[in-house]
Amino acid sequence: MLVEHVEGKWIAAFVRTLRMCRIGPGDVVAILSESQSRAVLVQLAELALCQIGARAFHIRIPSPPLRDPVATRSTGSSHSIGQLEPVIAALSQAHTVVDCTVEGLLHAPEMPRILAGGARVFMVSNEHPEILERLQPRRWLQPVVENAKSKLRAATQMTVTSASGTNLVVNVRGAPVKGAAGYVEEPGQVAYWPGGICLCFPGPGSVSGKLVLAEGDVNLTFKRYIQSPIELTIEDDHVVSISGKGLDSDLLRSYYEAWGDRGAYGVSHVGWGLNPLARWDSLTMYDKSQTNGTELRAFAGNFLFSTGANEHAGRFTQGHFDFPMRHCTVALDGEVVVDAGRVVGLEIPQELVE
Repeated sequence: MLVEHVEGKWIAAFVRTLRMCRIGPGDVVAILSESQSRAVLVQLAELALCQIGARAFHIRIPSPPLRDPVATRSTGSSHSIGQLEPVIAALSQAHTVVDCTVEGLLHAPEMPRILAGGARVFMVSNEHPEILERLQPRRWLQPVVENAKSKLRAATQMTVTSASGTNLVVNVRGAPVKGAAGYVEEPGQVAYWPGGICLCFPGPGSVSGKLVLAEGDVNLTFKRYIQSPIELTIEDDHVVSISGKGLDSDLLRSYYEAWGDRGAYGVSHVGWGLNPLARWDSLTMYDKSQTNGTELRAFAGNFLFSTGANEHAGRFTQGHFDFPMRHCTVALDGEVVVDAGRVVGLEIPQELVE
């Protein structure tokens, strides 16, 4: 059993990672948390910033009342700030915001205003510290992510196929491209730890085809490996049918239906994982309370298909699914970037081989 206790090795991991975010002595850093935040992460952030010599301060907000018809997990859309103007002002004036909220600020409505003030936001995913220790960011991953982002920005069409029957076509022309290696260096930017992924948010009318969730793919919202195939038919960006036998498909249909919201069926983002440190099988090693599952979004060669909110397409909803899928082939304008689950051209650093 893992214990959430402050360890020297975890302070060291936070010090190293926060220094990679170009935080130095005298920098003013806000630690944002809520009453339901994982306390050990907040403590580790503070202790690490003190070692660095930064001028840290805390903003801790009571976790907001539940507002959705069903439980929500891993949305990246925290409502903890609740449009509180003094909080937004304080965060926007900090050198860096270390985000320790439960869901994270990635899609929070206040994020644009925080970034506009010149702050950078570093999201610490709601994981047990052991996961963060194991997935400390590496600088060699940054050019890998940037190269993938450049290819995606230049592309007009993404196709995704698999031996299981996936056949998806995505118009990615002009789609906002995101991705980071697990640390943030520049003002006005966002990153999260663990990292190592490239993705985009397709515009309206951009996604159609068939997506087959095969055995061993992951329903990350449920923190559950798929055990029986599920076929999703996608038309005009929306899942219009879910077919399959067994508990996996039943759970999926039930959760989608609970929202009573067509937007929950809409495509949020598509992309692929680039981090060879991240492991597909790690979900078996942790209790659900110990992990947010961010690692599985990033394992090298997965195709990440997500439904839910997509501001670029004008869709807003708290209903959200992340499906990291194995053994898919992803091509951009015919150029294969992921070949049956392996990233093309990804050189495994010697430090991982030895």
